Amino acid sequence: MTTPSCGAAPADEAVPPVAWPASPGPGLAASSYRREGPCGGHFRARSSFGPRRPGPGEQPPLTIDFKMPGGARISFNSVDSSLSSLKNCQTYINTGMDIATHVALDLVESFNDVEDVNSMEKVMLEYAAMDRELNHYMRAIEETVNQIKREKPENIPDLKCLVEEKFTALESKNSDSDLQTNEKYTYFKDQLKEMRKQFCRQSDNDNEAIEQIDEDIAVTQSQMNFVCPITQMEMKRPVRNKVCGHTYEEDAILKIIQTRKQQKKKVRCPKIGCSHVDLKGSDLVPDEVLKRAIDSQNKRSWATVEKSAGYDAATKEICY
Repeated sequence: MTTPSCGAAPADEAVPPVAWPASPGPGLAASSYRREGPCGGHFRARSSFGPRRPGPGEQPPLTIDFKMPGGARISFNSVDSSLSSLKNCQTYINTGMDIATHVALDLVESFNDVEDVNSMEKVMLEYAAMDRELNHYMRAIEETVNQIKREKPENIPDLKCLVEEKFTALESKNSDSDLQTNEKYTYFKDQLKEMRKQFCRQSDNDNEAIEQIDEDIAVTQSQMNFVCPITQMEMKRPVRNKVCGHTYEEDAILKIIQTRKQQKKKVRCPKIGCSHVDLKGSDLVPDEVLKRAIDSQNKRSWATVEKSAGYDAATKEICY
């Protein structure tokens, strides 16, 4: 599995995509953040604290000077630029976690549901560790800058040393439970659980068919979960509310949220009987498992229609 490389180097400084300088240490003079990625790949985020030439389409950064009591000035402009690069790296980590989640669901769907899926979970934990380390690194920098602004020392302090101390202190508190609460990892576990449930239901339905039990009732009950409570139509891009667990068509619920926001009103969950009265966009996550179930149901329905119409899918001819 190939992992993406993170962070783009300035136009005047060519950097190999996976060749990183070897240390995540928070040097503020001219350093880079390096972290080995899942399956041997690497992520790189530039954290150079020197001036950088603006890239294509970028505006020159604003100069943010902080005057020391002794008359010296510190510019935090390059610090802000470096933090932006590190945050950009996090988007690549999030993309990698999304890909790993989709691969794991594909594996469950194709019944490779033991060792291969477990390997995807290990990849997710590695991504979560990288995300935590990046968060600590950025937090150490931000706290150092705030400390300088608050304390206003007479002389320019050793920024590298201060950040390193804070970074080390944050890392010393790491525990395995931190990774378990990573939002993307939690979503991965939740979707994996739902996917396995879905395939158990399909297996049960197959057994019922063999025993000549009426499948129409089971299919009708299943399809009821495919209907959006807002549009009353089958969902194409279902999203799930993390708070109450209800699902909606993505465009429909986002439109309601936007309208209510303009009216400065709270959004109640559109599902009848739900007590959740303050639905936010941040509460919504894609329901990949439900989408796959809907797509699978539609494929089976089309196959049934084609068969009943005498359409031979293999030869693409009408059978008489």
